Amino acid sequence: MFQKTTLLLVFLALASCNNNANKNEKIKASQWLLGTWTQQSEQGILEETWKSVNDSTFEGTSYFIKGKDTLHNETIVLQQKGENLIYKATVIGENNDEAVSFPLTSTTEKNLVFENPKHDYPQKINYKLADANTLIAKISGKQAGKVTSETYTLKKTK
Repeated sequence: MFQKTTLLLVFLALASCNNNANKNEKIKASQWLLGTWTQQSEQGILEETWKSVNDSTFEGTSYFIKGKDTLHNETIVLQQKGENLIYKATVIGENNDEAVSFPLTSTTEKNLVFENPKHDYPQKINYKLADANTLIAKISGKQAGKVTSETYTLKKTK
């Protein structure tokens, strides 16, 4: 009886360690997103900065500046809750300044796809790490009844 109990306790301890090792694996696999990413063009400067808050949450900021004017400003929270990785974007002046959630629908080692088909635009957000210093961000969906998309190629600056 003692041997069976000991064996059961060892098994439970190993299973517990294995579950903790897999905890927050999706956000850990997304660490390549961390840092400051910038795109400069004739239209202005787009900058997106990501930092780790804790083992389950990243915070991001994104803004687009043309001259002295900020044309777009948003805050983003990327958070793993259980098995789900959720991208929550709050854009100033949109959706009553409330966050819109986009659950992760697809992932690979260097690609994250978040979707919310009920959102007006975008319905899909895709981040792809092209190489160590290049991030491709794409938003897409239907806008005013037409399928549209915007792609941004950002370079790592920090």
